[in-house]
Amino acid sequence: MNTAAAGPPPRLSPRLPPAPPPTPVLVTGGSGFIAGHVIRQLLAAGWQVHTTLRSLAREAELRQRLAEDGTRLRCFAADLCADAGWAEAVAGCRDVLHLASPLPAGVPRQANELIMPARDGTLRVLQAARAAGVQRFVMTSSTAAIAYGRGRGVHHFTEADWTPDHYPGITPYIQSKTLAERAARAWVAAHAGTGGEAMSFCTLNPSVVLGPVGGAVFSASVLIVQRLLQGRLPACPDVGFGIVDVRDLAELHLRALQAPGLAGERFIASGPFTKLREVAAVLKRELGADARRVSTRALPDWLVHAAAPFSPLARAVAGELGAERHHSAEHTRQRLGWQTRPVAESIVDTARSLLAAGLAPGPELASAGRRRR
Repeated sequence: MNTAAAGPPPRLSPRLPPAPPPTPVLVTGGSGFIAGHVIRQLLAAGWQVHTTLRSLAREAELRQRLAEDGTRLRCFAADLCADAGWAEAVAGCRDVLHLASPLPAGVPRQANELIMPARDGTLRVLQAARAAGVQRFVMTSSTAAIAYGRGRGVHHFTEADWTPDHYPGITPYIQSKTLAERAARAWVAAHAGTGGEAMSFCTLNPSVVLGPVGGAVFSASVLIVQRLLQGRLPACPDVGFGIVDVRDLAELHLRALQAPGLAGERFIASGPFTKLREVAAVLKRELGADARRVSTRALPDWLVHAAAPFSPLARAVAGELGAERHHSAEHTRQRLGWQTRPVAESIVDTARSLLAAGLAPGPELASAGRRRR
């Protein structure tokens, strides 16, 4: 696609129900990039919010980032790898937005470093939610659970598609998202009708998430733009991805909380497929001197393959060369009245927020290791 000329139609904004429920909603992984935007929109709409942090030492920073020091936001210490804290976090909540999941900046040595907290942590939160009488559980999954494992060529995907659990070249992150969503759906099916009121479960499946960062808190997806601005990508391999703006994704979470009859549903959250070179071209065109280090040169496939035996990241990239994955968000638009903003706007707003925060160009943050959604 040509991000300069193409884009989705103007955004629709069907009015959301104006009155939030008197009970709180639990947002897991509150320190994450997406979760921060979700909490901000929930608070602005009048919701009471519970959120989890791996350590309450991060509470003050979160409140400062959200400009929220009142009583409508409560923070609880809970980790995906332990039972402690989850019952307290979900107590009194009618709804759960489960966003907590490891999202690495690189490729871990062991796949279980991602798979176990993603899968087992989701089951842990589901169990606590059911015990607390939660009525609606919205899980933030990924198009990683839908659109990988097909190899080169042009592919079109809907919510009916699944990434194979095991396929040559699939990264641990893709495995973790696929296995976690499959495990969650199996758990919900196994516990349907086993006493008490049934809990409605659905998933949101976003593609690469870009958008304005809040200081040094952002997802590994944003590293794509940061590294381009820093000149850390001297050439662009033949890879691409769907892009969704974090502000639009946060709005989708609110819609999924309030629309009736979503049990069992999946909702793709993605704009059009965009090549990495197109992302670089947008930065060069829109940012002028601030994009002086951005390269739009093509990296030959053979160089990526040559580096693959020595670099886990190159191996992951090599498996995606020449693949075009087009994710249809038509069901999400029709069912939830949701639209995305133009991809170029998301790319530019991401870059400008990084520049304003002093995060690019310049050395990469020493702390830009594993992030949490």
